[in-house]
Amino acid sequence: MRSPELTAALAEIDVVFNGEASPGEFGCARYCCTAEDAAYLRVPGTHVPAALVSRFLYRGSHHFTDHEAAMRRLLPQCAHAMADGTLEDAGYAPHGLREADWRSWPGEQARAVEAFVRAWWRAALSTAEPPYLIPDMFETACAILGGVTGPLADWTPGPEADAHLAACVEQWLDDLMLDRRPGFLWEPSAATLTELQTWLGEQAPARLRSLGLTDLADRTALLALPYDTRWNAPYWSR
Repeated sequence: MRSPELTAALAEIDVVFNGEASPGEFGCARYCCTAEDAAYLRVPGTHVPAALVSRFLYRGSHHFTDHEAAMRRLLPQCAHAMADGTLEDAGYAPHGLREADWRSWPGEQARAVEAFVRAWWRAALSTAEPPYLIPDMFETACAILGGVTGPLADWTPGPEADAHLAACVEQWLDDLMLDRRPGFLWEPSAATLTELQTWLGEQAPARLRSLGLTDLADRTALLALPYDTRWNAPYWSR
């Protein structure tokens, strides 16, 4: 998956994180990180095996001597793997950047992370078959960025983007109607969940109707209403 914006963001990641390492890193040697594995994190510039990049990125921060430094060390390969679809999600822990306080990193590094995540998400929205399921990519982008505001702002109308919107609504709607978090590993705040519901209730219906999904559009519009009003809406008596 590539776009000019994503290619530029990857190039910036390569430059600003070049030479990063975690010199004192020994990892969680007792359970999941051999001394040989940890050595990759201590030495800058060497290629980390792809399977090890995926394993490290989906370990909790407590598995590392210096989690922040380890994430900076892995970022170039991590970003390229996310774009290429070769990063394997372990499925039981959040993405490592979600647990990193990357906004406190030096300015050019923080800007490069945000630019990459936004470019990665926007490229997915304009791709008919992105490398991962769109609901999972949305969750990853939101979890790393710390909220839904940016990814929702990026979700502008378009053929592929609207088709992806329909897929997400179909997966999330039952939970959101009940004010429940969809099946995310990420745990958004109540305010963030409300922001997602409101945006979908206001922005998605017209786009869903353009796809011929009238009933789905009508139900999605109810998300913009308070809980009790939602369930007493005329829709349910039709």
